[in-house]
Amino acid sequence: MIQRFVLAVLLSILATACAPSVSGGLVDSGDRYALQAADEGEYRLGVGDQVKLTVFNEPTLSGEFSVAANGSMSIPLVGDIPAMNMTTDEIGKAVQTKLADGYLREPRVSVEVVKFRPFFILGEVKAPGQYPYANGLTVLNAVATAEGFTPRAQRKVAYIRRAGSSVEEAYSLTPDLRVYPGDTVRVGERYF
Repeated sequence: MIQRFVLAVLLSILATACAPSVSGGLVDSGDRYALQAADEGEYRLGVGDQVKLTVFNEPTLSGEFSVAANGSMSIPLVGDIPAMNMTTDEIGKAVQTKLADGYLREPRVSVEVVKFRPFFILGEVKAPGQYPYANGLTVLNAVATAEGFTPRAQRKVAYIRRAGSSVEEAYSLTPDLRVYPGDTVRVGERYF
């Protein structure tokens, strides 16, 4: 009887010691769980995003541009425009202002994201790696993209680290848990 009790205590200590460390407790609410229509106007650009910039009636100034490693985009006539953490509307207004300053009379500019920066998935999935992001992507969609869970996968918790952060957070794995561009998603291993 005492041997079983001691064995149970040792197993619980071992399971706790082997558990990965994350910041805080398990998150089960917040913006990652809000199923709302993806609004490109609120999306903040980051390194690796590609946008289509259209200057109406000026096809030579229009085209697709990427956010470079320094956080800017190089636009013809305008030069480098800071793009990191800006929305497509803010980029469009900045380009429009620069073009109106001696280049074009009343320019009209539109900007849309054509390619998002990728997300990463690792851990207990069959094909971990880097994958292209799509609007409205959930963790379960990301797992399906990575060919599904392995038999030892922990299916109740997902660990997510935002782009630029060094801390991952544990989230309850529900059908509406969202992934953002640049996220690193890790599926843990279950112990029993």
